[in-house]
Amino acid sequence: MARALVDRTPIIEEQPSRDAGRGRRSRLLRAPGFLLAVAMVGFVVVASIAPGAFTSYDPYATSPAERLRPPGAAHLFGTDDVGRDLWARTLYGSTLTVRAALIAVGIALVAGLLVGLVSGFLGGITDSLLMRGVDVLLAVPGLLSALTIVTALGFGTVPVAVAVGVAILPGLARTTRAQVLRVKTLPYVEAARTGGASVWRVLLRHVLPNSWGPVLALAVLDVGTAIIAVAALSFLGFGAAPPQAEWGSLVAAGRNFLVTAPWVALLPGVMIVLSVLALTHISHTVRGDRR
Repeated sequence: MARALVDRTPIIEEQPSRDAGRGRRSRLLRAPGFLLAVAMVGFVVVASIAPGAFTSYDPYATSPAERLRPPGAAHLFGTDDVGRDLWARTLYGSTLTVRAALIAVGIALVAGLLVGLVSGFLGGITDSLLMRGVDVLLAVPGLLSALTIVTALGFGTVPVAVAVGVAILPGLARTTRAQVLRVKTLPYVEAARTGGASVWRVLLRHVLPNSWGPVLALAVLDVGTAIIAVAALSFLGFGAAPPQAEWGSLVAAGRNFLVTAPWVALLPGVMIVLSVLALTHISHTVRGDRR
């Protein structure tokens, strides 16, 4: 009788978690704002992979006779100061911008998870040394830190991505450490350690899978932060060399025509804003739904 009750216990406890997971997914799928944000992010991702699927124009083909044409049926976003189709350049510019943002978040996520896991799990002098290094990075404004690093590494998409990744690393490391400090005191982790499991086995099998939910939500939010930082550095001239298109360089190229042709800077800027708002909404919705 006692054994039967013990055998049934996991089934009784597991069912609510499954129902809760289904309920969360159902609520998300019924939220119009969340679906719109996912659609926007999906469009940007697809456009960054295959920009030619959304336009037939060559982003580098000039046509002086059509310079500074306003948005219309022929040119959805108008044309720039040398007659290039701005919609095509915005689509092709998403490739470099999104790639740099994803590389930056990938660097920050891997390094932040490693630092946070080791710091939170080992504690002691290791925790103090790693967190003091993170505090130093936090003490420097992110954009200033990125500017310093990209100046040392040189101009280009990859140096910009590395610089932005280092700038957003501290937040991910801090969040990971906080989650690890919470998870490592739970009974099943203590049982695994008492049972003789190695440190890396406990970290990878028990601590990491139960710690990275909030970290991944923050990483989604940081993709938006990375897009803004990459665009800012590109605006300042640290990104890819002309005539390659990046969202930040497109805005920079249009700043001289804000009075006569505002769409040259405004519409690429709108793409940046919509992409970041969509990512922010997804992150906050997922984090709020998990609570």
